[in-house]
Amino acid sequence: MCGGGVAVVAGLRIEPVDGDRMLDQWRHVHNVIVPPAAMGIDEVRERSGRYRLENAYLGDVLVGCSTVRPPEGEEGVATVIARVLPEYRGRGFGAALYEKGLGYAHVLGARVIETCVLAVNEDGLRFAEVRGFVEVDRYVLEGETDLWVDLRLAPFAP
Repeated sequence: MCGGGVAVVAGLRIEPVDGDRMLDQWRHVHNVIVPPAAMGIDEVRERSGRYRLENAYLGDVLVGCSTVRPPEGEEGVATVIARVLPEYRGRGFGAALYEKGLGYAHVLGARVIETCVLAVNEDGLRFAEVRGFVEVDRYVLEGETDLWVDLRLAPFAP
């Protein structure tokens, strides 16, 4: 970790999504990881106006993306989602994306962090559980068949 609490991975850079090219790259990673929730570019563009979207690159190669939804409600619940393409997992990229997103959520005033994982994504569930997330809900969206898992991290210490 560096002084800011973000894992440092040699050659990895994480950048806020800016412009159509980066929006399309973010969309690519999202759609590979969560195909049942695949989005078109207009949906991603709209999402980028509400949430912080970032892409992770190893050199010039796209390896992952993240989403931070700002805190909501009396509990100050923010959602942090880190996604890494399967061929790049196990190298610390997800940890770097997650830690950066967690730090950003904390700056926004989050007191509780949640994440959401497609149940068939065993790597994603394991990643979240290793970081202290616990399952709070399993559900299938109306009209769909895919099982989703919501997980929650303990509240931040004051």
